[in-house]
Amino acid sequence: MFNKNLKLVIAALIIAYAVFQFVEGNIGNGISLLLLSSIFVFLYFRNEIILLAFLRMRKQDLAGTKKWLDKIKNPEAALTKKQNGYYNYLNGIIFSQTNLTQAEKYFKKALKFGLNMDYDVAMAKLSLAGIAMQKRRKREATTLLNEAKKLDKQNMLAEQIKMMQQQLKKI
Repeated sequence: MFNKNLKLVIAALIIAYAVFQFVEGNIGNGISLLLLSSIFVFLYFRNEIILLAFLRMRKQDLAGTKKWLDKIKNPEAALTKKQNGYYNYLNGIIFSQTNLTQAEKYFKKALKFGLNMDYDVAMAKLSLAGIAMQKRRKREATTLLNEAKKLDKQNMLAEQIKMMQQQLKKI
């Protein structure tokens, strides 16, 4: 894994060499180098380790996801702000199976850094509401459930929200 700034430097050097190839008349080489540099630019915005961790998460392999996330030694330096949010989001999902206090910390960090999609924000808030319910914090859980309900525009989480609201009435 390359540092986020190193990816931009590599892309800039490849683009400079592509321009040199264009000037020399090697149009094919220049186009190929521009395509190669686009990979580094893409990986600046979409971290390769986070992408591989998401692939593991899709297969419900939490141990594999954790293994990929552990490869990122210093997330603040290696990741952009949104990538850092997804790093914490994935860690929150992993720790929600074992350690709720740790999971709550990761979900709050993920919301602080920000997530791109409303569904992901809704899922993080729904998970935080579940943790708050288990810790008997009814007011916080209600607030988080309402926020998750507003963010869930495709009603993908509607069933989970209804179920949690019913459980919340029992507290």
